[in-house]
Parts: sequence; structure tokens; C-alpha cells
Amino acid sequence: MSKIKPGKGAPYARIMGVGGYRPTRVVPNEVILETIDSSDEWIRSRSGIASRHWASPEETVAAMSIEASGKAIADAGITPEQIGGVIVSTVSHFKQTPAVATEIADRIGAGRPAAFDISAGCAGFGYGLTLAKGMVVDGSAEYVLVIGVERLSDLTDLEDRATAFLFGDGAGAVVVGPAKEPMIGPTVWGSEGDKSDTIKQTVPWDDYREGRPEKFPAITQEGQAVFRWAVFEMAKVAQQALDAAGITSDELDVFIPHQANMRIIDSMVKTLKLPESVTVARDVETTGNTSAASIPLAMERLLATGQARSGDTALIIGFGAGLVYAATVVTLP
Repeated sequence: MSKIKPGKGAPYARIMGVGGYRPTRVVPNEVILETIDSSDEWIRSRSGIASRHWASPEETVAAMSIEASGKAIADAGITPEQIGGVIVSTVSHFKQTPAVATEIADRIGAGRPAAFDISAGCAGFGYGLTLAKGMVVDGSAEYVLVIGVERLSDLTDLEDRATAFLFGDGAGAVVVGPAKEPMIGPTVWGSEGDKSDTIKQTVPWDDYREGRPEKFPAITQEGQAVFRWAVFEMAKVAQQALDAAGITSDELDVFIPHQANMRIIDSMVKTLKLPESVTVARDVETTGNTSAASIPLAMERLLATGQARSGDTALIIGFGAGLVYAATVVTLP
């Protein structure tokens, strides 16, 4: 018989507050067209993107995260000292170690929380949320800060016609804390590593030891393959998340998918047969694809504009490089 005592956490967990940060520079499609042979009409028709935000040198991964975190903590009604865990999902923090989460924890005044980074691409927010939920329920932390943050402008090849217009920068954060009833559903997540080459970094960092790359590494993807996978497979995952939470599409208030492409979003809405009463996040139009930051940024905007309300039931799903995915149903803060 085991002598280990069980954890004494909360019975359930919830999202208590949300915050976001978008860099001050707005980059319309016209700027992208300076380096690729395309048109504003083509970009909009293929992706739904009209503009995106690009960070200045001062708007670092840490700086953007701190701004978003401050808003989320205030929205949650707690103090930074109460944060017991900081999880940062990012693929664009260029220091392999230490984790940027430790810097962020210190600079927001969180004391000595558990702090670590994860790399799960565009599904990273869902992965971080799931880990935070486990920490709260297990009792290893009462409040956990989950941050999705990217500076994808640093990893964009401005001469690549297929991807130059896609990516943006920003940070989104939520505070996860205790709840008396289920407010974060079961997570449906997984990976399909046999498709890992469909979204990837052009060259590995260690190529620089030999001085081989002519260009700085960038993100590249097989657009059609990714589109087909997202449209056909991720709608199935989204439905599985609804089923796992015991929620029907008629009971759903909000749908917040990863903001990768407007056509993907519209196709998922159609496949899931979501009623017109469901509010659908389409933040991609003015924010672009911000990878791990896209879901919390879209969530914050929906709540700030009144398109969604506190207490609404929302389906969220992230999917991307790996290929990885994560979907769950949550109650909005």
C-alpha cells in the first residue's frame, strides 16, 4: 500500500482573468507586397488577413508577456504574489535556456512560483491551459498564469510568397484558479508526427556552427496539406471536445479556434454545423497568425468588445506545427 498522501487541490479549475498585448506597429498588406509578388485581394481571399502587428525591438517576448500578464492578473482580482505557477508557450524566444517564464515571473513580482516554457506551436495555449488545470486540481499551485506569446516577425521570410503575409506578433495571458464546479472541460489533444515536415523551421540552429545558412531561419509550411488537415481532421477533434464536455453545438455560445486562416475557421464552423447564435472569433483579420498567442488574444478581444460575455460557454481549439492539437470547452471569465 502506498504511503504517499494525495494532493489537496481545488475540486475543479477555471479561467479567472484574461489579458492581451498587441504591438503598437500595425502592418497592412501593402507593406508585405513590397517584397512579394501578390496583391491585397489575393492575400485577403486566401487567408482573410488585412493587417497584423509587428513588434519593435523593445517589445520583446518578455515585455509583451508582462503587459498581457498584468491585465490578466488584474482581471482575475488577485495579486502577483498569489501566482504559484507561470507557464509560457512560445516558439520565438531565442534563448534555449533559461526559460523566459522565470524572467517574467520575477518581473511581475510573482515571488518564487514554478516557471517553465513549453513548445507546442499553435496548440501551445491549449497545452498550457491543460497543465495549469492539473496544477490547480492537484494542489501544487492555487493560481497559475498561462501565457501564449510570439514574435513571429523574427521568423518570417518576407520573400516567401506562401507565408510572408501570415504571421503577426503579440501576447495573451490567462489566470487559472480554483472552482467549485467544472469550468474547464476535458482536453482532447495529440500529435501526428508523421506530418511534422508540413510546418517547420527552414534550417536548424546548429547549422550556424558551419556557417551554412544564407538566410536567418524562418517558418515554412506546405499550405495545402496543412489546410486539408486543419479543415477535415481538426473539426473532428473539436467535436470530440464538445462530446467530452457533454456540450452540444446548440448549447455553445462562443467558438474560439486558432487564428490561422479565415477559410479554415469558416470551414470548421460549417463542418461542426454551429448555429448562427454562436459567436465565432475572427481576430485573424487584423492580427494575423500569432501561433500560441492567438486564442487568448481572440478571447480577450471578444470579451472587451462585448461580442462574448463572462459566463459564456466557449469551445477552443489550437493546431499547428508538430503536427499537434488541443481542444477543450471552457467557461469564459
